[in-house]
Amino acid sequence: MEAQKEISGDDPEKIISRLNEAKDKIFSEMGKVIVGQQEVITDLLIALLSRGHCLVVGVPGLAKTLMIRTLAAILDLKFKRIQFTPDLMPSDITGTDVLEEDPITRKRTYKFITGPIFSNILLADEINRTPPKTQAALLEAMQEYRVTAGGVPYPLDPPFFVLATQNPIEQEGTYPLPEAQLDRFMFNIKISYPTFEDEIKIVKTTTAGDPPELDVVLSSKEILYLQDLVRKIPVSDFVISYATRLVRASRPIKDNPYPFINKYVTWGSGPRAAQCLILGAKARAILSGTVNVACEDVRSVAEIVLRHRIFLNFNAGADGISSDTIIQRLVNTVPEEDKSI
Repeated sequence: MEAQKEISGDDPEKIISRLNEAKDKIFSEMGKVIVGQQEVITDLLIALLSRGHCLVVGVPGLAKTLMIRTLAAILDLKFKRIQFTPDLMPSDITGTDVLEEDPITRKRTYKFITGPIFSNILLADEINRTPPKTQAALLEAMQEYRVTAGGVPYPLDPPFFVLATQNPIEQEGTYPLPEAQLDRFMFNIKISYPTFEDEIKIVKTTTAGDPPELDVVLSSKEILYLQDLVRKIPVSDFVISYATRLVRASRPIKDNPYPFINKYVTWGSGPRAAQCLILGAKARAILSGTVNVACEDVRSVAEIVLRHRIFLNFNAGADGISSDTIIQRLVNTVPEEDKSI
C-alpha cells in the first residue's frame, strides 16, 4: 500500500480517522504474535508519536523483546538489538574509528564505523546489566539524536526510538540506571502477568504452527508526519497548569500542601516530567480520536511518566508505599483548577 498517502493533509478529522484505522491495524497485526497487553502497546504508540523513549520493566518470559521486535516489523523501521552485558563497551553501541589504508596512495585515514545505535528502533535488552559508563553512551543519542565520536558529531536518522528492557527481580550483577538516564525515558512501562485466558492462548499459539506473516502498517515518513502533528496540537493553559501543578506537588518542599509527599518522598519530578505529561496527553488524545486535550488525558499517562521520577525514602519502604501509590494519591488529590488564584 502507499503508506504516505494514507496519513497526510490538513484536515484534522480526516487525519485522526485514518490514524485510528492505522491504530486498529497495528493492534490486529500485533495480535498475531502478542496475546493481550493492549494497554502496553498503546503506551508504546503514545511514546513513539511523542518522540519519547521507554523503559519496559517485567519479569522474564512476558514477551518484552518479542513485542518490540513485532512493533518494529509492522512499522517498517530499521531495528537493532543490543544485549547489554557487563563487558559491553560504549564503542560497541555508538561505533568506532578504524584506521584504513588507501591501497593506491598508501595514505592512512580514520573511518567511522557506525554501531547499532544507528537505527530507528533500538532495543537495549537488559540495560541494567552493563556499567554506568556504557549506559551513558545512550544519553546524548536519546536527548540530542546524535552521536559524537572523535570530536565529530554524527546525526541519527529520525525517527529514533529507544526501548530498554529491565528485569526487576534479578539484582545480582546489575547496575541501577543513574537518575539522569532514567529521566531521559519518557515512560516507565510495567508489564504484568497475563490473565488465565490469555495465558492459555499464549501456550496454544506458541507451541504449534509457524510464525505468522506481518503486514507493514506505517512507514517512517508517516510516523514523522504524525510526530509533527502531535507537537502542533494546541493545549489549553488550564490543562498545562494542571500538569505542572501535578508535577510540582510531587516535590518534598517546605510549603507542599500534601503531607504524604514530605513524609515519603526524597526527590520529586523535574520540569521534564511536565513536558512528558503534556506530550503524552496530546498523543493519547489523537489516538482516542480527538484533538481536544483534557486533564483526563494527563491523568491517564501520569503513572508511566512519573513512576521513575519520584524517589522514595526509608519511611516509604517501611510502610510498603510505592511510587505508584504516591502517584495515585496525587492524581486523586490535586484539583484540576488552581483554587489559590
